[in-house]
Amino acid sequence: MADISFLSWPFFEECHRKLAHEIDQWAAKSLGSISHENNDAACRELVSELGAAGFLSYSAIDPDTNSSLDVRSLCLIRETLARHDGLADFSFAMQGLGTGVISLFGSQAQKQEWLPLTRTGKAISAFALTEPQSGSDVANSTMSATPDGNGFILNGDKTWISNGGIADIYTVFARTGEAPGARGLSTFLVPADTPGLQVSSRLKVMAPHPLASLKFTDCRIPGSALVGESGSGFKIAMAVLDIFRSTVAAAALGFSRRALDESLKRVTTRHVQGAPLFEMQMVQGHIADMALDVDAAALLTYRAAWAKDSGAPRVTREAAMAKLFSTEQAQQVIDKAVQLHGGDGVKSEETVEKLYRDIRALRIYEGATDVQKLIIARQTLNLFQAE
Repeated sequence: MADISFLSWPFFEECHRKLAHEIDQWAAKSLGSISHENNDAACRELVSELGAAGFLSYSAIDPDTNSSLDVRSLCLIRETLARHDGLADFSFAMQGLGTGVISLFGSQAQKQEWLPLTRTGKAISAFALTEPQSGSDVANSTMSATPDGNGFILNGDKTWISNGGIADIYTVFARTGEAPGARGLSTFLVPADTPGLQVSSRLKVMAPHPLASLKFTDCRIPGSALVGESGSGFKIAMAVLDIFRSTVAAAALGFSRRALDESLKRVTTRHVQGAPLFEMQMVQGHIADMALDVDAAALLTYRAAWAKDSGAPRVTREAAMAKLFSTEQAQQVIDKAVQLHGGDGVKSEETVEKLYRDIRALRIYEGATDVQKLIIARQTLNLFQAE
């Protein structure tokens, strides 16, 4: 059983402890029956089940009350789902990221149209930011949104879009040209059935999940599709990532906890030379390193989430630290788990083998590790110069 002593930390309130227990109980009972043979079908089922159980209500604000997102709840759900099933975590996370723009910056009409659907699992959302020539360099985006009467015409390509091909609504960032670089981007809501939008290719990756490239060809959308002000797209994207980067750290933490649990089971039941594997001092050293990385990642993750929930306008530095450390150290924790499992650790479909594939992408998406280092360095310099 995973360690839950961290729930007693002062970062959490009683509602968070209750939520952690509820999502863990639900995941243990419900996730084992969902087949992963077809990833598209599995994600649709997972979104539907998460919605029916009420957990997707945490992924976006309630449009009737305009309540705020609770980042600690988002992190607890992602950590727990990742510990149980990586695809379940993905399905929950993309609902939040895909509608984060609407929750934070959408008009009341946009909120009322889409959030009741995504919060109940009746619609699937996606966040379409990356382009073939611009991954981390968002300011280099070239997809255009040309004003046309009361609307816009979209032309260009997006790629590496999670939920691409199964989403009902895409949050799309395109260049409206108010200024060069980052200041000339805007944000739009584009339903999947909009003429001119097509899935140009499906992408296969080492930890399978719905992923696609999108092509927009003279794709006409109404003016009401614009989110926020024209030219504010970069600011909007960064504000959304500011929240959801902490949840990526939480997912990595969930993978780490599962790897540690699997390793503890392995080293206490596997015997070498007549004694449990755990009796070997080198093995104890590995377990100690893993436990240290897990707790350090948890502290950084929930510090960032707590700071945002406590009213900090931005947690760019804290979220970047959490994302960088949690994902990088999760890779190390899982690698040690594979090593401790010996030959079984590289057997296809073994738990630690699946974790080894699941964790790798987290060090890249929503800002690669090297980008997080740049963010941390710049934010640290800014703090120094402000003194």
